[in-house]
Amino acid sequence: MSNPDRPSPESERTPAPEASKPAPAKPVYQDRVYRSPAGLVGGVALLALFAWLGGDAVVSGEGRTPWLALASMLVAVPLVVAFSVRPAVFANDDRLRVRNPFRVIELPWAQVVSLRSGYTNEVIDESGTKYQLWAIPVSLRGRKKAARQQARDARRASRGDVGGRTSVDAGPVRAETDQVMADLRELCEARAKAAGSQGEPSVRWAWEVMGPAVAGAVLLAVLIALG
Repeated sequence: MSNPDRPSPESERTPAPEASKPAPAKPVYQDRVYRSPAGLVGGVALLALFAWLGGDAVVSGEGRTPWLALASMLVAVPLVVAFSVRPAVFANDDRLRVRNPFRVIELPWAQVVSLRSGYTNEVIDESGTKYQLWAIPVSLRGRKKAARQQARDARRASRGDVGGRTSVDAGPVRAETDQVMADLRELCEARAKAAGSQGEPSVRWAWEVMGPAVAGAVLLAVLIALG
């Protein structure tokens, strides 16, 4: 006689259904960020100077001096930030984002035709529009230094010096910003045909910088006009 509490053989042999496992998510990589160290240092120094002089004028000034100091700082500080601290270039597998003083440009890699280096570093899109890369300035001094280093390496290699570098074993010597541009070109060539790199360019004005500067300029003009 069968035991009602004993499970049937079919239930013993049938495995429990496994919970469906979600597909692994595609890893998200952070943007590569490029900035000008000299611009950052100079901008921070200027901001500190404005804070010192402007703060002293606001606290110790008399009559209209505190208001003139505030209006001047409202004009100067956003402009210093725009041209020194703000510029940056962000690059990932899908697009290039250029944050210039007064605009933010987003270019999918499929829209990038050229990354050109001359007296300035520029990116050119499909429509032929050029955008300057403020965060990656050209360093003529760095190029001359790299050229001298490459010439020294070539002389060492020609003499059979084991310590000499050659373009075969160490690659060409480049200035730092030229190397950055070369890296961006390689990334563009590798990702231009990827599905995530398609789309249209986007250009946005930086009203968060322009607004305070314009307001400060209007206030300063009114104060000067009132005498």
